[in-house]
This record gives sequence, C-alpha cells and structure tokens, in this order.
Amino acid sequence: MSQRRVLKVFEQYQKARTEFVQMVAELATRPENIETLQNVGVISLLRTLLLDVVPTIQQTAALALGRLANYNDDLAEAVVKCDILPQLVYSLAEQNSFYKKAAAFVLRAVGKHSPQLAQAIVACGALDSLVICLEDFDPGVKEAAAWALRYIARHNAELSQVVVDAGAVPLLVLCIQEPEIALKRIAASALSDIAKHSPELAQTVVDAGAVAHLVQMLLNPDAKLKHQILSALSQVSKHSVNLAEMVVEAEIFPVVLTCLKDKDEYVKENASALIREIAKHTPELSQLVVNAGGVAAVIDCIGSCKGNTRLPGIMMLGYVAAHSENLAMAVIISKGIPQLSVCLSEEPEDHIKAAAAWALGQIGRHTPEHARAVAVTNTLPVLLSLYMSTESSEDLQVKVLPHDSKARRLFVTSGGLKKVQEIKAEPGSLLQEYINSINNCYPEEIVRYYSPGYSDTLLQRVDSYQPLNN
Repeated sequence: MSQRRVLKVFEQYQKARTEFVQMVAELATRPENIETLQNVGVISLLRTLLLDVVPTIQQTAALALGRLANYNDDLAEAVVKCDILPQLVYSLAEQNSFYKKAAAFVLRAVGKHSPQLAQAIVACGALDSLVICLEDFDPGVKEAAAWALRYIARHNAELSQVVVDAGAVPLLVLCIQEPEIALKRIAASALSDIAKHSPELAQTVVDAGAVAHLVQMLLNPDAKLKHQILSALSQVSKHSVNLAEMVVEAEIFPVVLTCLKDKDEYVKENASALIREIAKHTPELSQLVVNAGGVAAVIDCIGSCKGNTRLPGIMMLGYVAAHSENLAMAVIISKGIPQLSVCLSEEPEDHIKAAAAWALGQIGRHTPEHARAVAVTNTLPVLLSLYMSTESSEDLQVKVLPHDSKARRLFVTSGGLKKVQEIKAEPGSLLQEYINSINNCYPEEIVRYYSPGYSDTLLQRVDSYQPLNN
C-alpha cells in the first residue's frame, strides 16, 4: 500500500510539472503575459525543468524559453545570465530531434536581438553543435539549426566569419538542394546574410558552389524561396566586378527576367535589385544586361508595380545610363524616360521621386540629344514643381537641380529657367525664396537674359544708344 502511495505522489508530481510547463509555454505565446511571467521569475524555473528526467518536459521547457527570449533583448539576456545556453548546447549533441529543434529555437531567439547576444551563443560553443545539426537526418533539425546560424551571421562580418570558420557554408549549400521548401528558404537566406558583409565572405559562398544551385532554383514556383534566392545572388553580386561576373556566368539571364513578371512583389523587387547590382559595376556588364533585354524588362516591371518595389529598377536605369552615351540611349529607346516621369508624378514618397530625378539626370547629362529626350516628355515642369514644393525633402531638391553643370545646362536649354522667371511671386514670400535659390545656381547675367521684358530692355538700350562720331 505504501509503495503505491509513493508512486502516486511521483505521478502527481510529474503530471503537475507537465501541466505547469505546458501552461507556461502556452502563456508565452501572448504578449500581454510576458511581463508577468518575467516578474515571477519563470526563466529560472524553466531552467530547472530543462534538466528534467522526462523528455517531453525538457522539450516544452526549451520551447517556452525560446518564446520568451524571442520577445525582447531583456528576456534574451535573462536566458544568458541564467546560464541556460551551455545546457542547451550539450543537449543539441545528445538529445532526440524534438529537443534539438527546441534548443536551436532558443539559440535563434537569443541571437537575433544583437551582436552581443549572438556573441554569447558563440562563446558557449554552440556553433559546432549547430553545424553538426545541419547534417541531421531530420530536415526539421536542419532547418532549426540554419535559422540559428542565420541570426548569428546577419549581425556583422566578424560573426559571419565565425559561422564560416565552423564549416557551415558547404552544409548550407547541401541544404538548399534538399526537397523541403522551408529548409531551402532558410538555407538560401543564411547564405545571403553571410555574403552581404564583405567580398571575402561572398567569395566563400561562391567557392562552395552555391551560385549555380541558387540560379537553378529560380525556376521553383515558390515565391518566398525565389525572393530569398534573388537576395542571396544580389548580396554576392554587389561587392565586385568579378563576383557579379560569376553570377552572370551561372546563366542568370534570361531566367531572372521572368522573375520581373512574377505575381509576388518581393520577387519583382529582388529581381530588379539583382540586375541593378550587376549593371552598376561596368559598362560591359550594363551592355550585357541591355543585350539580354534587361532594360526593357525592368521598365515594364516599374510600370506594373508601385512604391518601394519600383525603387531598385529606377536605380538600375540610372546606373546603366550613367556609364555611357550609348547605354543612356538604350534606356531612351526602351521608353525609360516616360516611365521615370510617371514615377515622379505618381509616387508619394520623396526618396522614390529623388531616385527617379537622379536617373533622369543620368540619362540627360550626356549630349544635347539626350537632354532633348528628357525635355520633350514634359518632365521638366514636374521637376520644377517638385523643386519648389514646400513638401519636398532637401535630398529630393538636390536631385532635381544638382550641382552638376550638365544638369544646370539642361535646365536652361529646355526652357526651365525661363519658366521660373515668368512666375509672379510676392516679394519676401516662400515662393520667391525658392525662385531665388534656383537663380543662385546661375550667373546673374544668365538670369537677367531669361527674365520677362529683358529683350525690350535691350531694344530700349539700342534706341537710346548714341554712337561715338569718328
């Protein structure tokens, strides 16, 4: 009888622990409960349950800790201070796949907040265990480990290098070849966050053979996967001519152009960004983009979307046009100017208007023919109204009438300066201040020449002129 009572007590204790940890994990899903849980010292209680003899209690305790640490850096720091990380790292190597996923989730939740917290994960020896998890039989464990590694790598070059040194990159490249879409997505995202920091880190991703596999996967119908792949290829391409050429050599064209027609806005934006990062480096790479039909495709893409989705495409047109007269003419022939004018008129955000104004400046600055192409689309009155608008940011006003002699000349030859002089403004008014600021960009005699009535003044001077008798 006494033995049965003892066993019943322990059963009740186990049941109570199970119910407690499950309830805490459930409460941790709701933001309104977090502060109360923190105030009652729940993290130290969960730490004890991480060492429980019952595996499901261990796993649920880890899940609850991950949810708490995910909310803010104070809770993440509390997890670090309670000396929980070493126990999690030990368990990553020893426990079953359910616990591994939960432990990796805690590491991800802690590491995402700051470089300091990510460094704490590195300091407790987690990287080797996380990298081993990338080879786990269970794709869910691989995915959880890839998430944690991504959140460590994304902060800065130093932490990315530590992830590289632990041997993560070749295994992440293998992960993008696995059948599970969720695993492919996070592996591509992790490679993107490693490549973004420096040419050397991007080269590591290239050397592991990632580019060819990433390009092949652009044919996958999954939109989230495509925008992660495009991001990774952009982060590689942006650093140098050589890296951009490696992406081009992997036959990114014409497949990337199909992404510009995708239904998903992020896919369109990231495809435009990738083409921009390739085109910006050299006239030769820009010419390759033109030859592949990239300029016309980007212009069509700009026309099919709104807002920030347009921005990388607008910038890409500016970069292409800046390289040479011929490339600027390619943008003109592809009807880039009317589309940029539409962006100037339609877009409410100043930074997008500024980019469009900058791109138009890159097109028009080469020759009078280029300048005329900008002028005939009636873009200049729009630019002038933006320059004079009280709502326009200083950056936008600078882009509209920059300190560039060719741009100022274009403003004169297209009639912009003459139109400004024809505006009747009250002396001392804000409008008069804007007119004065435009006039200050030019010599006084030029401003006088384009002022109304100046020709009459000249004729009066001719009439009143008394030539000297010989």
